[in-house]
Amino acid sequence: MAVRPTPFALVFHTLADERFPAIRDALTRADADPRDRDGFLLAPEVVQLLRDLRPDDGFGEAMDQLVAFVHHAYLWWNGGSLTLLAGGDGFARLVSFESPNVIAESDPALGCYVQLPQRRVWGQPVADVPHQPLDGISLHHAPDGALRVLGIFGLHQDRLALTIVEVAGPRPPGLVRPDGTPLFAPALPGAAAAGLHSLLGGEELLELGWRARALAGAAAWSVP
Repeated sequence: MAVRPTPFALVFHTLADERFPAIRDALTRADADPRDRDGFLLAPEVVQLLRDLRPDDGFGEAMDQLVAFVHHAYLWWNGGSLTLLAGGDGFARLVSFESPNVIAESDPALGCYVQLPQRRVWGQPVADVPHQPLDGISLHHAPDGALRVLGIFGLHQDRLALTIVEVAGPRPPGLVRPDGTPLFAPALPGAAAAGLHSLLGGEELLELGWRARALAGAAAWSVP
């Protein structure tokens, strides 16, 4: 599986090393858990960064997505920019009918980005628009133990276009599709023959995150 730049590296580039150390210092002075999003947003350095990233016409309802993206990017950077490549047998286990068990992680504060094989998983992050490929998912645990999963859809490296969806919560119990098809089974015409998979709804994205979390804890994937 070829290594691709993560969306965090593409968007922030040198900005992360310029701005994130001051955020880390502010959170340390406040004795704040960096996973606590409310506390994260209280840091003046975070507020200023969000203002600098906001376009002139504002974000409107997309402000929540920007906050989620910045928070995940910071935790990814603060954790050493940990990126896992979910290829080969690891990817097959991720989307298989039999889900892996959740494995406790030594550092629950650690954030990581799980990069999927290119254009193998598709979803519809926005209603009434065409399906988009899922580049990968960013994972970290909130202080209450809920898993936050940030899905990055439709990533175009040349023009920095992407669609962001965040879900959070405990692992969905007994999740099944109403039509009886397996989770992550292809839902697009011709997708099965092409070996593609589909995400249908936020709960499947959350389940994918919990599966990725289990396999990340088991060191099932390579690190570039």
